[in-house]
Amino acid sequence: MSILAALPRPFFALAPMDDVTDTVFRQVIASCAPPDLFFTEFVNVDGLQSAGRPHLLHKLVFVPSETRLVAQLWGLQPENFKAVARQIADGTLVRELGLPEGYNFAGVDLNMGCPAKSEVQNGTCSALIKNRPLAAAIIDATKEGLGGRLPLSVKTRLGFNEVDLSWIEFLLSKKLDMLTVHGRTRKEMSAVPAHWDLIGEVRKLRDRLAPETRIVGNGDVATRSHGQALAEKYQLDGIMIARGVFQDPFVFAARSSWASYTKQQRLNLYRRHVEQFAKTWPNGERRGHVLNKFCKIYVSDFEGAKELREQLMQAESAAELLRLLA
Repeated sequence: MSILAALPRPFFALAPMDDVTDTVFRQVIASCAPPDLFFTEFVNVDGLQSAGRPHLLHKLVFVPSETRLVAQLWGLQPENFKAVARQIADGTLVRELGLPEGYNFAGVDLNMGCPAKSEVQNGTCSALIKNRPLAAAIIDATKEGLGGRLPLSVKTRLGFNEVDLSWIEFLLSKKLDMLTVHGRTRKEMSAVPAHWDLIGEVRKLRDRLAPETRIVGNGDVATRSHGQALAEKYQLDGIMIARGVFQDPFVFAARSSWASYTKQQRLNLYRRHVEQFAKTWPNGERRGHVLNKFCKIYVSDFEGAKELREQLMQAESAAELLRLLA
């Protein structure tokens, strides 16, 4: 049975974020308040099918306790999507990662929504909104690679320069297992509030065109109760949270305890994150400066937080951060 069929309704997912949702951060969030579904960082299939593969595999690393993890892929060449999807579905890739027999990703997600300038200029991610023949070829190739062994989903936006629900209709015509919609266009980036009323329209289109496709809403969800209310109002299958986790690592809890955490408790959690980072990446697979972006999660809402955060963000390695946190 597909893991999607076993999820509650609505289910909650941690959004894929580059240089954020690696195995270390996912383990931290799981220890605080786990969502129903995790996603990896987004990984380039063209790079995975090149000599640069060893330098990208760390983005897909996970531990056996991570059993509800979807691999998010992006790229340009359909044949590379097909190859990587096959490697995921048949277990080749997880064996390369060193996972025990019987462990695998729960599904594959295609990034057709990232608005970053470099990706768009290369014709990937949200640029695919304007290139439906290529988007179709990528979806079809990935499906062929998966061979029905794992579910396939897409994460996208409401349009490129303007809202374009014909893009959503196109995606629904591909009979995906799941479609996650960020409630803004690419042009809007994150400069305007998410259009949840339009996400509701997406759900109505789903009901008419592809009733088996699960619809997930994403954009500006700050708390689980907020997400629950949106899911109920717009009759969605799931809610995806991204930036909300930077305000509260317990954001997926029914009742978050983060507001009552003392300065020392917050710093202890950050220390645990850094220690796990050092243990997971002992050979410099990830540079220590990646940890700086997590400072604002843990070092906040106590006297002197700003000054301490500025000091910690000067650290260039996990070892230096641990010395400062001690």
